[in-house]
Amino acid sequence: MHGTSVVVGVGESTYYRAGRAPESEFQLACIAIRNAVADAGLELSDVDGFVTYSMDRNDSLRLMTALGTGELSFSAMSWPGGGNISAMPIQIADAAITAGYAKHVVVFRALAQGQFGRFGRPPAMQYASGEQAFKRPYGEASPAMNNAMAWTRYMHEYGVTHEASCNVSLASYAHAQRNPRAIRYGYPLTREDYYNSRWIVYPYRLFDCTQENDGAAAMVLTTPERARDLAQQPVFVKAAAAGAARRAGLQSTYNEPYFPYSRRKHVAEQLWGHAGIGPQDVQVAQFYENFTGSTVMCISDMGFAPPEGIEEFLSNGNIQWPNGKLPINTSGANLAEAYIHGFENQLEAVRQVRGQSTCQVDRVEFSLAVGGPGAPVGSAALYSKQP
Repeated sequence: MHGTSVVVGVGESTYYRAGRAPESEFQLACIAIRNAVADAGLELSDVDGFVTYSMDRNDSLRLMTALGTGELSFSAMSWPGGGNISAMPIQIADAAITAGYAKHVVVFRALAQGQFGRFGRPPAMQYASGEQAFKRPYGEASPAMNNAMAWTRYMHEYGVTHEASCNVSLASYAHAQRNPRAIRYGYPLTREDYYNSRWIVYPYRLFDCTQENDGAAAMVLTTPERARDLAQQPVFVKAAAAGAARRAGLQSTYNEPYFPYSRRKHVAEQLWGHAGIGPQDVQVAQFYENFTGSTVMCISDMGFAPPEGIEEFLSNGNIQWPNGKLPINTSGANLAEAYIHGFENQLEAVRQVRGQSTCQVDRVEFSLAVGGPGAPVGSAALYSKQP
């Protein structure tokens, strides 16, 4: 699948702080899908496929009825996990379009943490089984705690300091100040603000942690031939990858090979192998931030700098638009635009190729979006101007 499918439409709902959306999660999904289809210059009746996350509650039959789409020819959900597989639905849609199972596939994610509960709060649990049996009895109960352990070890192993995670947070907040869609638009962050913010779980401060939001994001994929007469410049899916390294299921006991890392090395090998290019060819990238330390490790795992050099790579404005060598998270991403389980990053990667970002990088040929680090299975998608 090298340029056999293209993104022709992107759209989202309004993004809200958790619990403040006046619409239900299902309504948010419908709004984002309608906007993406309209952006493509298509009719809802043209849509014949849906792909979303395994955790999404908005099934394709209900959507097609509510939206008035055409006959349903393809429907799928990625598996397993949450934001770590945010690029996997793109991979599945790419496969469906390439195989001819559907003509116009909508990929989406809808999330209403106010309606269905916050991800950052440990859920009630009567019995701790499976992976949780190794964690809950000892007080390791939240995503922040899980990721903090790996980041603490990584800092120790490679001499990385809080400055690395601070620079990721500052870049996202700086970019959000140019993006009116961003929930943190109008709330600039300084280095002093970062270091003065309260601890959540060491070594993570408040501004190291993702937001909790309500909202939805969607995109439409089709073939290059069908895209010729549509409203937007087609953006090619150059490559997509998803998977996990051997023994990745031992994350519960931290006995995976190569620990500590972001669990993205296997994805990087797949992606660059499929694409026939390397990280040095990418002009802009969107890295999922559940927690900034995981993002730092992910940038290294994807091949942009070795662990021993990652702090230098992130310093001196190197990841900030407009002068950075590799601007990242140019919409504000999870930290400052909105947390739609990372799918908003996929839309921003497409906008960069189109030339429509609020922090537009010059002459973008390849735009990368990587799913959430810190947990297997991982995923990434690479978008391009040409097939």
